[in-house]
Amino acid sequence: MSRVEPINIHHGHPDVAMIITRATMPIDSGEIDPMNTLPQRLTRLTDATLPDGRVVDVEITGDSVIAVTPAGSSRPDPRDLANDTTLALDGFLLLTAPAEPHAHLDKALSWDLIEPPMGDLGLAIESWKRYAATMSTESIADRAREQALRMLANGTTAIRCHVDILSGPDPMRGVRALAQVREELRGLLDLELVALAGPTAPSDDVLEALDLGVDLVGGAPHLADDPEADLRRLLALAELRGVGVDMHTDESLDGALTLRTLAEVVRDWDASRPVTAGHCVRLGTLPPAELDEVIAEIVRSDIGIVTLPITNLYLQGWEHPVSTPRGLTAVRSLLDAGARLGAGADNVRDPFNPVGRSDALETASLLVTAGHLTLDEAYAAVSCGARDVMSLPVAGVEVGARAEFLAVRGRSLSDAIANASADRLVVHAGRLVARSQVTRSIALPDLTASAPPTIPAPAEPILETR
Repeated sequence: MSRVEPINIHHGHPDVAMIITRATMPIDSGEIDPMNTLPQRLTRLTDATLPDGRVVDVEITGDSVIAVTPAGSSRPDPRDLANDTTLALDGFLLLTAPAEPHAHLDKALSWDLIEPPMGDLGLAIESWKRYAATMSTESIADRAREQALRMLANGTTAIRCHVDILSGPDPMRGVRALAQVREELRGLLDLELVALAGPTAPSDDVLEALDLGVDLVGGAPHLADDPEADLRRLLALAELRGVGVDMHTDESLDGALTLRTLAEVVRDWDASRPVTAGHCVRLGTLPPAELDEVIAEIVRSDIGIVTLPITNLYLQGWEHPVSTPRGLTAVRSLLDAGARLGAGADNVRDPFNPVGRSDALETASLLVTAGHLTLDEAYAAVSCGARDVMSLPVAGVEVGARAEFLAVRGRSLSDAIANASADRLVVHAGRLVARSQVTRSIALPDLTASAPPTIPAPAEPILETR
C-alpha cells in the first residue's frame, strides 16, 4: 500500500473539516484504496446533474471523457464495478473544473505576516517589497503549496501563477520555490509559471527565470516611467525565446493605456505563443467610441483578457468616496465583441487583497454582482473561458474533452454560485484528487411554542362579501 501524507486544510467555515491525502506513489491499478487514499482513478461518474438540468452518467478512459449518456441508460463495465472506480454524484451539480488564470502563489497568505496598510496600491507594493527581502525559498514554497492546495480543494485544477523577479542578491528565490511546488503537485493540478518582471527587473533576470523553467514572460509596464518602452522590452525578450506573454495591463482607473501597443506588436505572432492581458481596468473607464476601437484591436490580435474582480474591486476607487467606480474591465463589451475572457482571483490574503476564499465560485459571484454577467457567463469565465485564455485543452462534460470536473452539492448553477457548498469532489485528468465533506449540526426550532391557538370550525358556513 502506498504511504499516505495527510495535509490538513482549515476551511473558512468552522463546521467544515477537510483532509487532502497524497499517495507518494500513484495508484494506477484502478482500485480504490480502503483508506480512501487520493488520487483515485475513475472510469465512471453516475447520476450527475448538469447546469441545464439533465442527469447523466459520464464514462472516462484515462484523462478523457468517452461517453455521456442519460443516467442509468448504459450498463457499467463489470470490471469497473469490481474495482469500484465509479463515483456516485446523486445530489451534486457536475461542472467543468475551474481554472485560475492569474494567481500570485508567492504572495498568498502573507497579509497577517505583513499587516500592511489598506487601500493603496503604491503602499501595498512598498510593504510587499520590504517583506520580500526577508523571504527564503522555503518560506515562499510553503505558502505557495498551501494556497495551491486550498484552491484544489475548492475545485481549481489548473493555475497560472505570476512569480516575482525579486530584488537583492538572489532574485530567483521565488522562481525556484514555484518550480519546486510545480513538481510536488504534478499529477494533482496543472501549474504554469509567468516571470513577473517589474520595471526595474534586469532583462538578464527574466531570461534566467525562463532558463529555470518559467513558461511565459510577464510584467507590469503601466507602472514604469515609460510604459510603452517597458512593454516593448518585455515583448522583445519573449520573441527572443519564442515564448508567450501574460502582462499586468493598465491596472488603473486613468493614466497609461498600453493595450493598443500590445495588440500591435503581437498581431503577427505564431498562434502557439499565447498572449494574455490581465486586469485591464482602464478599459472600464473609456468612453464608448474609444472602448469599441480598443476592443476591436484586442479581438483582431486574439489577446486573451483576464478580469480579476476581487482584487480590483478592493484596490481601485479609494480616492472616490462618492459613486465609487467598480474597478473592473469592460466585461460586457468584451464578451459582446467576441473577445476571449477569463476570470480569476488574483491575490488572496496578501498586501494587495486582505480577503478571498480561494474559491472560483466567489469570483463567479462577484462577476454576477459587480460585473452584471449572467450566471452562465460568470461560471464560463472561471472555467472554460479561463482554460481558453491559458491555452489548455477543452474540458468538461462532452465526448473527447479532458476529464476536469468540480462536483458541488447543489441543485442548479444559481444554487452552487450563491451558496458555494463546501461539499465537493474534484477530478483532475480522470482522477479524484480532492474530497471535502461538510458536517453541520443545527438546533431545530420548537414550532409548537409559537403555534396559534386552535380555532373551532364554524357551525354555519361563512359567506364572503366584497
